[in-house]
Amino acid sequence: MNRNIIKVTGLEMNFNLRKILDNISFDIKDGERIGLVGYNGTGKTTLANILTGKLTPDKGFIEKSPDLKIGYLTQSIDYQGSEFQEYLSSEGEILQHSKELGLKKVYEWEENRLSHLSGGEKLKLALSNVWSSKPGFLILDEPTNHLDFKGIEWLIEELEKFKGPVLIISHDRHFLDKMVKRILEIENTKINFYNGNYSDYQKEKRHRLETHMHHYEVQQRKKEEIEMQMDQLTAWSEKAHQTSTMQGRDFGNKEYHRVKAKNRDKQVKSKMKRLQSELEKNKIDKPLEEAKVRFQFDTKGNRGKRIIEAKSLTKTFDERSLFRDSHFYINNGERIGLLGENGCGKTTLVKMILGETSVSSGELWKSESLKVAYLSQDVDNLPADKTPLEALGFTDRENILRARTLFANLGLKEQFITKPIGTLSLGERTRVKLVDMLMKQYDVLILDEPTNHLDLPSREQLEKTLNDFAGTIITVSHDYYFLNKLCDKLLLFDNQKIKRLEMKPEEYFTKNSAEPTDKKETLMIIENRIASILGELSLIDSKSPKYIELDTEFNELLKQKRKLI
Repeated sequence: MNRNIIKVTGLEMNFNLRKILDNISFDIKDGERIGLVGYNGTGKTTLANILTGKLTPDKGFIEKSPDLKIGYLTQSIDYQGSEFQEYLSSEGEILQHSKELGLKKVYEWEENRLSHLSGGEKLKLALSNVWSSKPGFLILDEPTNHLDFKGIEWLIEELEKFKGPVLIISHDRHFLDKMVKRILEIENTKINFYNGNYSDYQKEKRHRLETHMHHYEVQQRKKEEIEMQMDQLTAWSEKAHQTSTMQGRDFGNKEYHRVKAKNRDKQVKSKMKRLQSELEKNKIDKPLEEAKVRFQFDTKGNRGKRIIEAKSLTKTFDERSLFRDSHFYINNGERIGLLGENGCGKTTLVKMILGETSVSSGELWKSESLKVAYLSQDVDNLPADKTPLEALGFTDRENILRARTLFANLGLKEQFITKPIGTLSLGERTRVKLVDMLMKQYDVLILDEPTNHLDLPSREQLEKTLNDFAGTIITVSHDYYFLNKLCDKLLLFDNQKIKRLEMKPEEYFTKNSAEPTDKKETLMIIENRIASILGELSLIDSKSPKYIELDTEFNELLKQKRKLI
């Protein structure tokens, strides 16, 4: 049986008189893959900071080996170029990991290049630094945010090789399904435990909710039944009291009804005591309904069929070519997914469509009458000292009321929207930006990593609502589920070109994941020859010239096999 690496007992944490964690206890065993889930602001990152020692809990304690090295990838990627230069100055394994994540020749990058990294490039360098520190326990807070699909697959493969335990805070359903075998859920300051991956957790959570509701309803029926009996006994008692005091009755008859009334009173008190005792002992609270997240979109007016078109589009940055000589178009009402590795220019294209970045050469045409709403992946550009309502800048009563309703539908209660934005979690800040976007009317919605920092119910509701939106959607996302549910066309960034593909993401990934037959055959031939050489080597003296010849061939074949894999 795997030994405990960390044991948490009776943990309690409060912020600004608000309880975040209450009597939290759990353990993490060696080699475990655990997903930590919960709504935004429930305390997932707080718990991670307590485990690493960055925060001290108000109560409770954590048992762990003093020499346990924890590798912690934080949720925020707000790093400076100088920090990355410091990482890279030590070189070593960080260069190997950054290369495997698709960052080629990173050691040659100047500080100016390091200061203009995309979100994905920042995350890859931070992840490479965590990995190269050789941790015994990994805590990854939203590790797939900003990672491209190649990076996600690399991360899955590396985590499968890692021997220590891994705690993953994530809202990426595809990643959780692939990686974890146990789920810890923080809900209403408490912790719940589920075995299996995210899909198993969803089924079990629904089952527990239905069972809880059934028990609650049985208890309510029992309570109603006892209360009806009590009402009946009370009525009988009152009648007996009235009869015992009626004029004209003899003393014996009055005494009989008085005793009867007293007995009825005792029965009512006894029933009341039994009901209260039963309810206290086996009290079942009504299960909390899952948060209902509602998004409301409004789109007016019909545009011409083609709303955006690129001809020979080229963009260079500091003599580095992002894409060149590219031709594509976008029609009204289409759902377009932008696919490509980090740093290929997806966010740059978005900025070009918005008119924030110029075209190096070629042409990017768009309908002049388009109204575009844009949700960026940067949630740190909101005024930290203002409340969400102040940041929106509405002064009229109607808009303020509508904004409050939207905040409530997104799960941000009154106590959050009256606090400074600087005290909100990244997910809560994303919701502030969503409300700002939803208050406007538009024809085109551009989403840059829209599900980053959003909790799972919000992601699922956003998918459903966007499917009802009549306008055009252009989205950059590495959330496989989200992208596949939403998009029916792709703009692929590949080999410094942007190409339009008439297919869903799933078709593209399926098509590209099939390994070529000739590669499989080559690998099989190499493995057969390796097995043959090992057999021959076992029969030959190590000083023989033939042994040296076969050993050289063996090493060469191993190199070829590694390249193919």
